[in-house]
Amino acid sequence: MALLQVTSLSKDFAGLHALEGVSLSAEAGKILGIIGPNGAGKTTLFNVISGIHQPAAGEVIFMGRSLLRMKPYQISRLGIGRTFQIVRPFQNLDVETNVLVAYGHRVYPFFWKSVGRCRRPEALREVREIVEQSGLGSYANTVAKNLPLGFKKRLEIARALALKPKLLLLDEPSGGLRYEESFQLMELIRRLRDQGLGILLIEHNMPVVMDLCERIVVLDHGSKIAEGSPEEVRSNPQVIEAYLGKETGNA
Repeated sequence: MALLQVTSLSKDFAGLHALEGVSLSAEAGKILGIIGPNGAGKTTLFNVISGIHQPAAGEVIFMGRSLLRMKPYQISRLGIGRTFQIVRPFQNLDVETNVLVAYGHRVYPFFWKSVGRCRRPEALREVREIVEQSGLGSYANTVAKNLPLGFKKRLEIARALALKPKLLLLDEPSGGLRYEESFQLMELIRRLRDQGLGILLIEHNMPVVMDLCERIVVLDHGSKIAEGSPEEVRSNPQVIEAYLGKETGNA
């Protein structure tokens, strides 16, 4: 059974069809790529799945349970972690404390309670394991605002992992990164997949998408225009016309 099942999802904004009848599924231990031109509805899809927006129609089922009308914090506690295109750490807190806040927020809804009450030895040990797993061990005591962008991206993932998710929504994790940084981040994402996490990945970096993902869904103007393996998507004439051709032309 699919970890996440999205069925006929639609979302309008003042008459604009941001999503129109989109269906897809995500599985544990698999990476599903979501690609398409700007304005295709990719981030709107993530916002509906994570409870930021409610859909006009359709259904979102996670582990057999409907997510409709749930708040974002309720969805995160069910096991869905999410990152954003623009990194949003607590800028004046160090890396470990940033992750500690996310860890504690699963239990305590208030910011400072989530920090203070979770400075238990077992909590700190688990947080430090997440920091190490994310490749941030050398930066554990570094204030977030002083991190290079590549490590801020890793911190976003570490904070999502602190929620103990079964499904990760990664919104353009390699955006703004150099090739080497992107390659290293891909290795982290692969390790998370190999640990059994389901991953939904929005990405404009086509080498990253084609290398990482078992399947790819292509959106254009809010509709799904294709789904398949990287090879199938790469050779799909409709996808080339709507997106890949433009990407090639801008290269």
